[in-house]
Amino acid sequence: MQLSVLIASVLAAGAAVDAASYTPQNVSCPDNANFIRNAADGLSPAEKEWLKKRDPITRDALQTFLRRAFANVSTEITSALFNDTENVPKLGIAVAGGGYRAMFVGAGAFAAMDNRTDGANEHGLGGLLQAATYMAGLSGGNWLTGTLAYNNFTSVQQILEEGDKADAIWNITNSFLNPYDKDFSKTLARWTAIGSQVQGKRDAGFNVTITDLWSRALAYGWFPTLPNAGAGLTWSSLRDNEIFMNGEMPMPISVADGRYPGTTVINLNATVFEMTPFEIGSWDPSLNAFSDIKYLGTQVTDGKPETERCINGFDDASFIMGTSSSLFNEFTMSNDSAVAYTYLNTLSSTLVKGIDKENNDIAMYAPNPFKGSKYVDSNYTTSIVDSDSLFLVDGGEDLQGIPFVPLLKQERDLDIIFAIDVDTETSDNYPAGGPMMKTYERQFSKQGKGMAFPYVPDMTTFVNLGLGGKPSFYGCDANNLTDLEYIPPLIVYIPNSYHSFESNVSTFKLNYNYSERVGMIRNAFEATTRNNLTEDADYVTCVGCAIIRRKQQSLNLTLPDICDKCFTNYCWNGTIDNTPTKLLTPNNQDPAAISSAIAAVTDDSPIGALLNTGSGTKSNSSSKTNSTLVTSSRATSTGTLISNSSSNSTVSSTAARSSTSSTAKKNAGSVLKLEFSKSASVMVAIAAAAVASLI
Repeated sequence: MQLSVLIASVLAAGAAVDAASYTPQNVSCPDNANFIRNAADGLSPAEKEWLKKRDPITRDALQTFLRRAFANVSTEITSALFNDTENVPKLGIAVAGGGYRAMFVGAGAFAAMDNRTDGANEHGLGGLLQAATYMAGLSGGNWLTGTLAYNNFTSVQQILEEGDKADAIWNITNSFLNPYDKDFSKTLARWTAIGSQVQGKRDAGFNVTITDLWSRALAYGWFPTLPNAGAGLTWSSLRDNEIFMNGEMPMPISVADGRYPGTTVINLNATVFEMTPFEIGSWDPSLNAFSDIKYLGTQVTDGKPETERCINGFDDASFIMGTSSSLFNEFTMSNDSAVAYTYLNTLSSTLVKGIDKENNDIAMYAPNPFKGSKYVDSNYTTSIVDSDSLFLVDGGEDLQGIPFVPLLKQERDLDIIFAIDVDTETSDNYPAGGPMMKTYERQFSKQGKGMAFPYVPDMTTFVNLGLGGKPSFYGCDANNLTDLEYIPPLIVYIPNSYHSFESNVSTFKLNYNYSERVGMIRNAFEATTRNNLTEDADYVTCVGCAIIRRKQQSLNLTLPDICDKCFTNYCWNGTIDNTPTKLLTPNNQDPAAISSAIAAVTDDSPIGALLNTGSGTKSNSSSKTNSTLVTSSRATSTGTLISNSSSNSTVSSTAARSSTSSTAKKNAGSVLKLEFSKSASVMVAIAAAAVASLI
């Protein structure tokens, strides 16, 4: 079926934002407008009102799930919990970054938790998505949560049923660089349209950067059924979507890192920004403030508009999603990546006249919505609020690759977080728990004020204990966490791991055919469900034990006996094993890898001539056009997520890593080389045509 989005008119004093335009619009300001509030005040009034709608729905969904989880267990604990609404556990889901890999792995995990997925109730964790209050994503994980949220909370199942239709969501058989393959005229029209959309924003007086082009190009895979791929669809418009208004879906939270003005390095001390349909801001003491996201782009001082005219439409949904994955600043931090940055900078300047060149490598929010804010902690620099512009980058650049921070706030009162890790920290591109370790460390820094996270192992221990091969639980006993600022949520950690499809693909793989998309999603479904519950028939019960654990301990209730077995099997017990391991040799896909890939096809080629960087080395014109990093003989052309022979398809994580490591390492650097080699001449023509159309 065709999937539609309710694009509500964004009205302010009789003026409406053009829903087909990427260009922000002037509107009358609300009476007595003040868009900033102190983060110390807790959740916004709007979020509190929304929770009144969402909480009864999650309560019913969770009760249904727990009845199934404990169907064969004699226990009265669920009755005790649900007799009082204050005792009902609350859960959130966090999806890590990692480009399209993260989007598809996260999609498989969501499918396993969604009661709308065929087989999820019988073979998975169906109903947990319906029971979740929040779904946070960064970078590719945010592409997942944003796609679902802004397509009327569609399901992964529905997306797969669309198959390979031209207007199917996530149809990226061809990459956004060359979306129509050999149909040059259509590809030219696409990029001309993208340039025109961004040019409109620039001509209206707003700074634009590479991130604007990036966001609009990616949007055609997220919102293919909307005019101009949702140009004009705003992040705040979800407030007016009936499904969200009625609390019938989790609240999406997009995460990005702030970059201090005049700096280039992003580290664990960076300000973590969150963007909900209601607000943008940070709980960190370096900002400690939130602003109404609907009025981004308005010139303010300490939250008060400087004129009677305000702005709507700056918070374009694709721009918010693109901001969370804006990692172009990394290209400027190394001499090795100079070619990559030169290419991107020249291309963006060609497509859009007047693009910001000084800060082209980040997402620019100007005017700064926090200009003149007085809520920064006295122990912190005021550089963010002194600046005329707010600079944001990929939410994982501080190495917190899983968006835990918004879900850890005491004000959100979560008992448990389901964390999907899609990082590439080992020699064969699988996770090793690094994002958890970084978030754990952050709570002891200046920025960690008001934050708590359970104890986790170091990455070497993580690998040696085999914690990357199956789900594991952290913070299982609240009695061991009393030294922290408060008792944090229990973490159910679900790593990307091999089951039926090699999902350790490069972050920079830009195109996936339908079989690959299904293979990635099915493999993640299996990773989330212990291979469709064939590896542990009690797994659903164990997840139920984890969900009720915090409330059980705080209320001094008796757990079912089976929970002791579950916690023995899944909870990290504090064991440390620092034996050196060859698996923990990072295969980092850094800007230098991108640079070499681009350089290989730009030197002494048409694109090289455009950039004036030719060095006499010709690209291989016979390069294959299939940029698949790794393929699986088990891939299927159907959208079915439950394999008929799933119990026979299980391969241990270690064995899988050994078999795919050399392939992954060999191909990791070649992905963009192949992609750019087939589209270089196309992009030259696109850039030239765009210039002609904009003069």
